[in-house]
Amino acid sequence: MGQKINPLGFRLGTTQNHHSFWFAQPKNYSEGLQEDKKIRNCIKNYIQKNRKKGSNRKMESDSSSEVITHIEIQKEIDTIHVIIHIGFPNLLKKKGAIEELEKDLQKEVNSVNQRLNIAIEKVKEPYRQPNILAEYIAFQLKNRVSFRKAMKKAIELTKKADIKGIKIQIAGRLAGKEIARAECIKKGRLPLQTIRAKIDYCCYPIRTIYGVLGVKIWIFVEGE
Repeated sequence: MGQKINPLGFRLGTTQNHHSFWFAQPKNYSEGLQEDKKIRNCIKNYIQKNRKKGSNRKMESDSSSEVITHIEIQKEIDTIHVIIHIGFPNLLKKKGAIEELEKDLQKEVNSVNQRLNIAIEKVKEPYRQPNILAEYIAFQLKNRVSFRKAMKKAIELTKKADIKGIKIQIAGRLAGKEIARAECIKKGRLPLQTIRAKIDYCCYPIRTIYGVLGVKIWIFVEGE
């Protein structure tokens, strides 16, 4: 029997924390949930829109810069705190970027009485994050690099990071073949059934000329 479950949801409350902290009555819960989704989509769209303007950069820097690992939202009575955890916050450090982003987010917030407070936190070990590695693989595949070579390069980037194991899986029409298949590469330990083991996970779609490829990355950070 296949036991397919999201590693993050499986460990929620033990090694994995919530990314939204707020309280609402049952009748207002759906509105708050939709508001969180609008805030996250607005931030991601702002990053993607401004990345296209400065896309004439080197391959290594463009492949993993301005990649958001996760967004924390903390709601109070009159304030919404948004903490953006990002790998290389070069774009958001530019003058006027935060103010412009706050204006865009204010339009998405339903209540006029609530003010926004945006904070940027740089990830200490960027190549320890699966989202950044998935973006790196996506950039390599779009530049016609072999998928096996891209997966091996992504694992090489994690050598300096303090991890115990990693698994990368790519599924779809690999190398333009007519029949879709899945290929994976693994290094180290990956105890998926151990709840105490802290495992980061992401599922990332990549649009290529042959169709959509799906990338899944599991990283065993720490634990038993």
